[in-house]
Amino acid sequence: MRFNPDAHRRRSIRLGGYDYSRPGAYFVTVCAHGRECRLGEIAGGEVRLNDAGEMVQRTWEELPSKYPGVEIDSFVVMPNHVHGIIVLTDPVGAGPRARPACPGLPARPVEGRPRGAAPTRFSLADVVHRFKSLNTARYRSGVARLGWPPFSARLWQRNYYDRIIRGEEELAKIREYIAANPVQWAEDENHPGNVSHPQGRISYSPRGIV
Repeated sequence: MRFNPDAHRRRSIRLGGYDYSRPGAYFVTVCAHGRECRLGEIAGGEVRLNDAGEMVQRTWEELPSKYPGVEIDSFVVMPNHVHGIIVLTDPVGAGPRARPACPGLPARPVEGRPRGAAPTRFSLADVVHRFKSLNTARYRSGVARLGWPPFSARLWQRNYYDRIIRGEEELAKIREYIAANPVQWAEDENHPGNVSHPQGRISYSPRGIV
């Protein structure tokens, strides 16, 4: 079943009083500035990442090792945007195991993290900002050292789109939506051939981060 963002939309600009550092699973979408296709292409319903796209994939995979209390779930790099599930757990120091992020996501061991001072609790905005910043720095290095096409102004849009995942059924639908994204690229609202909006359109509420 295709995930219907209009049917499942939650305008999280931003659930008044909600603490976006609390343990939970969050569906996020980050778009390239101007919806420029810098990360690869879709051919035959499959993603073919270029070097920049592979760099973005690696950066995502590194998030848990860089930031305590941050785990990752389903993820896809598209030519001009990424979809992924970020899971915030209790950082090290809260007990021998983190709390389950949401139904369907088991608690994960927290062994192997350094102990001592109280851990930093990252919010969703913190994680997305760091993900974007790491990719931007690495892309700039690729421009300088490897001749990647330079970007103007910024690599990513200032905004990102998020949804709090409420339960196992919704988690399954979003995982399915992420996995099916390459097959549905021709119909994607971010596809350059979509003329319904000069820069494409997406059905999630933006949050500005500088």
